[in-house]
Amino acid sequence: MSETKSRKNKVIVRVPIVLALIVVSGLLIYCVDLLLRPKYMGDVTEGALTAEYYEAYGEHDVLFVGDCEVYENFSTVQLWKEFGINSFIRGGAQQLVWQSYYLLEDALRYETPDVVVFNVLSLMYNEPQKEAYNRMALDGMRWSTTKWNAIKASMCEGESMIDYIFPILRYHSRWNELTAEDFKYWFKKDLVSFNGYYLRTEIMPAGEMPPARPLADPSFGDKAMEYLDKMTELCEKKGIHLVLIKSPSLYPHWYDEWDAQMEKYAEEHGLLYINMLKIAESDVGIDYSLDTYDAGLHMNVTGAEKCASYLGKILVEKYGLTDHRNDEKMSRYWDKVIARYDEAKSAGVN
Repeated sequence: MSETKSRKNKVIVRVPIVLALIVVSGLLIYCVDLLLRPKYMGDVTEGALTAEYYEAYGEHDVLFVGDCEVYENFSTVQLWKEFGINSFIRGGAQQLVWQSYYLLEDALRYETPDVVVFNVLSLMYNEPQKEAYNRMALDGMRWSTTKWNAIKASMCEGESMIDYIFPILRYHSRWNELTAEDFKYWFKKDLVSFNGYYLRTEIMPAGEMPPARPLADPSFGDKAMEYLDKMTELCEKKGIHLVLIKSPSLYPHWYDEWDAQMEKYAEEHGLLYINMLKIAESDVGIDYSLDTYDAGLHMNVTGAEKCASYLGKILVEKYGLTDHRNDEKMSRYWDKVIARYDEAKSAGVN
């Protein structure tokens, strides 16, 4: 065998070895990355909500987007039980308007709902707030140009895109903080929501709220309104009914000036706006001594069921939503969700 041919054979042998090493190294880095990421299975489970959307069944009649005033205040299970509405809540802790917009844009890659419900409280924020909240909203998104744009819009000072692309760069120092929970949920997590609804069973009656501070400028910020406009335009383009709501949480304070702006915006754009805070007790049936788990900031499960019943009736009557309870496959899916839901209610899971 000539020397040239021998060298060629050696190269041919080395190529698959090098490729194998690259693949193995990549898999090891991926596994370590998964181990080091926060699992959101303990006290701060809200960080697991975003990714659960991709596991839900079927196209949704109604998608909610917004902050804790949607994912804690509206029971998707009640919407199914009472109206046969297949719904999902794409909400997160202190979820900002642009994050809600991009989570909606992401969802529309997979489906086109009849109705999108957006809770307007987050319009009070015009700038990114905190990296921890960004991570909870965005880490669970599947990669796409939508996620890229969501990160760009959300990053606080000091954050970098490369840390989102390769989370191991952000979380590498967690190795000495790992617990049994990190190993238990290394590759698979439990469901923490019920189609995006975060169930709470405690009862803590509402008390006296802090006095509302005077507003230096009652107008919502330019960035916040820009993304509300983008959401409105996206829904109009897709033929989706956009509904604006203010849920019946007592705090943070919802100012009359903000409410007037929402009424004007809804009128100008032909949208339905419902301030449920104004009618919480009279029409929705909320009892703030029984239906809240944290002194009026958010609803517990009884309050969330009342909110869902009230809103669901309006959506069915106004938009003619289909009752899917005779859909065998969808009913089987919801039977499983309801079984978990009823068990959690009975066990008093918080």
